[in-house]
Amino acid sequence: MRFVSYDDDDGTLRAGVVADGSIYGLPAGTTLPDLLGDDGTRLREAGERALADPHGVRPYEGTRLRSPIPQPPTVRDFLTFESHFEGTLKAADPNAKVPPEWYLAPAFYFTNPYAVVGPHDEIPIPPGSSLFDFELEVAAVVGRGGRDVRVEDAESHIAGYMIMNDWSARDLQLVEMNVRLGPVKSKDTVTSLGPMLVTPDELEPYRSGKSFDLRMTAEVNGREIGSDSLSSMAYSFAELIEYASRGTQVRPGDVLGSGTCGGGCLAELWGRKGFDAHPPLQVGDTVTITVEQLGHISSTIVEYPPARS
Repeated sequence: MRFVSYDDDDGTLRAGVVADGSIYGLPAGTTLPDLLGDDGTRLREAGERALADPHGVRPYEGTRLRSPIPQPPTVRDFLTFESHFEGTLKAADPNAKVPPEWYLAPAFYFTNPYAVVGPHDEIPIPPGSSLFDFELEVAAVVGRGGRDVRVEDAESHIAGYMIMNDWSARDLQLVEMNVRLGPVKSKDTVTSLGPMLVTPDELEPYRSGKSFDLRMTAEVNGREIGSDSLSSMAYSFAELIEYASRGTQVRPGDVLGSGTCGGGCLAELWGRKGFDAHPPLQVGDTVTITVEQLGHISSTIVEYPPARS
């Protein structure tokens, strides 16, 4: 099934299931996080009830969608695509190579759950940045929590998948990484999630390698920047959950990003072809990232709002 969070006509947050181009509403007051915490049974049963007895039906197109999980408890972002990592390293050092430590475990950092926005919300350039970039990823949402989850059990903890755009101020990031801490302010202004939470059974026919053979593409103002397949992940989502939960907990609603795919950002393009290959994102640009079976996120870049006096 494919679930969404959206603005109802009165502006309240609603949840629904998508089918045949329409959104079948769940009862008012029910959110997708309310339906997490087990093996997916509550989510599936709520979707089945909505399809049989919807609390309002509305067209999918034209509805203002929110992040399926409006404010996750945590957002971990991993680095699982080798080609992306290699390309972005070259933006700082043309001779750089992937360090051997990357092959030992799936590295990640925590980003800001308060910065999550929906799939079509405007995106402000972070204060102080003139080298703004997008990042095309897929995220898994934890449905059932746990501690020290074994890799062979980890997929049963996944409620579903969605697209993630980990927007990045590259100039701020380069400074932060030089002090061996972060990234922090280069990443915490905004993260886009959506448009749908797609349950694992929908993707099972596409299983390939460590992940799923789903085409991923990124465009700026209609120009394709790059593409990859989700199956290029060097670590599986099960391995991400195992590592994330080692010595601690993952909880229902936690978001685990795959990391940027190959060709999924400007920084990789700069690393391979130089900074003249494409300008950084500017006010008025539209970035569209698409993942087969998961939909697309389309965002317009705007100025950061002025500080309040």
